[in-house]
Amino acid sequence: MSTLTKQTLSHLDWLEAEAIHILREVAGQCSNPVLLFSGGKDSVCLLRLAEKAFRPGRFPFPLMHIDTGHNYEEVIAFRDKRAAELGERLIVRSLEDSMARGSIVLKHPLESRNKHQSVTLLEAIEEFGFDCCIGGARRDEEKARAKERIMSFRDEFGQWDPKNQRPELWNLFNARTHKGENIRAFPISNWTELDVWQYIQREQLELPSIYFAHTRSVVRKNGLLQPVTELTPAKPEDKVEEVLVRFRTVGDISCTAPVESDADTLDKILAETATTTITERGATRMDDQTSEASMEQRKKEGYF
Repeated sequence: MSTLTKQTLSHLDWLEAEAIHILREVAGQCSNPVLLFSGGKDSVCLLRLAEKAFRPGRFPFPLMHIDTGHNYEEVIAFRDKRAAELGERLIVRSLEDSMARGSIVLKHPLESRNKHQSVTLLEAIEEFGFDCCIGGARRDEEKARAKERIMSFRDEFGQWDPKNQRPELWNLFNARTHKGENIRAFPISNWTELDVWQYIQREQLELPSIYFAHTRSVVRKNGLLQPVTELTPAKPEDKVEEVLVRFRTVGDISCTAPVESDADTLDKILAETATTTITERGATRMDDQTSEASMEQRKKEGYF
């Protein structure tokens, strides 16, 4: 006689199962999806979830990164290394190419390129005919992201209307689109920053080194730590400090700030994340400090 043992699933098991289900729904409903992979911690989790959803077969979609040309070298090197390890196709489309075509015009050479990524993304969607882009956005990141559905509908112009989204009652997801329309799928919408770090620890996922504490030259501005780089040089009146920092999120150098931290292990990062009272974007995104660059407006224009 056999006995059945009841297995209790952890909250990470439930989140993982939901995300895998969403990835498989995308693969089943969409004819030409793509997974957005920047090398950041959230997209690293997406890659592991895709492995669990589709291995030992190949992913039913390529990977794609919209490169501003102003990313941290450590992150770009990690992006290429991870894609090669998985043996998956990585498509890279650069804002530099959009600028050469004239579809992106900067106000000045040192303007943050972050908000212009939507232009290159929409050009890539049209180039390859993608009908769904899978992203690693989470609802706890920022108030505009909290308005997103898991399957977020975009019209034929790539625009997002938060008041015109499809219901998702009983976790029934509708990814159907007409030609030219697009879905942005967010499998880890219901995860928090702490969930992401707990999953990274449980799965022993490798990350770019800048997520862990290291010494970096910074200037304190508007309550944030601006890294001193060739793209963001210190001004004569600035006071440059050597500070122990880490990055909670990675992105364009011109708008992504580190936080002061001595967390150089996953255990320390988990403890720090569990006690912080400031959102990761609030603590690290210089371009979120102005209404002109508001996330909601960018998303309406086609942003991730």
